[in-house]
Amino acid sequence: MRTSVPVAGLGALLLAAGAVGCGSEQSPEMTPVAAVAKAAKNTEDITSVRYRMSGTSPESGKVEGEASMRLKPTIAVSMKVTAIDQGATEAVELRLVGKVAYLGGGAEMAKEMDGKTWMKFDLSGSDAGKKPDRPGPASQAEQNPAAESTFLTSAKDVKKVGTEKVEGVETTHYSGTFTLAELRASLKGKDAKVRENREKRIKQYEQMGIEKFTMDTWIGDGRTKQFRMKGQGDKGPLDMTITFLDYNKPVNVTAPPAKDVADLADLFKELDAS
Repeated sequence: MRTSVPVAGLGALLLAAGAVGCGSEQSPEMTPVAAVAKAAKNTEDITSVRYRMSGTSPESGKVEGEASMRLKPTIAVSMKVTAIDQGATEAVELRLVGKVAYLGGGAEMAKEMDGKTWMKFDLSGSDAGKKPDRPGPASQAEQNPAAESTFLTSAKDVKKVGTEKVEGVETTHYSGTFTLAELRASLKGKDAKVRENREKRIKQYEQMGIEKFTMDTWIGDGRTKQFRMKGQGDKGPLDMTITFLDYNKPVNVTAPPAKDVADLADLFKELDAS
């Protein structure tokens, strides 16, 4: 079995898994800061979300995709992303089932893996599973997808841009800028789980070399309907827009058929024995 793994779309897939969020209802009488803060506060109640992504990510270039993610009672993910600038002709899919991640490249991966269309990563005993701040299926797939939507609360210049329709929903558009230092400072006073989730994302952005962000958020119908994050990294720009299609709906993710799966651990054993 050949052990090379197609990477077109992988970087984009892993990044995008973490770059999502959702908000909550705001009052028209609220100040921009209060409206954004209230949206961030209510992310704790979200049990699942389905969203569409598009934009540019460092190293991967232009990407687009769609995902469904369950947050409670356990995390489950199904995500498909196409890395357009890397010449990908089909989407790469990531599924997270329990502590096992499956990466599927369809026919593209089958060419490299003797007909197998999925790569299996057992995260329970792997370095990726133990150190979720590192790049990899675990580091991104297990991220709380509400994390990024709370980052605008770190901005000191939050302002109301106006009102716009997003996917047919009337929304209020807010914008602001913040740095990683300001984001880290905002962790003071937060509970342990919130600090843990945000710190993981901060470390990942540090690895990208991004120090300053511009963020736009569109809030409507009691939730963040859309947000956009922009920043310049060492290996290219980040400019990703996330649009929410629904939330708190059932999300069921199943493992691919065993006959179609190649286990990464077995491939490493083959390499060690060769």
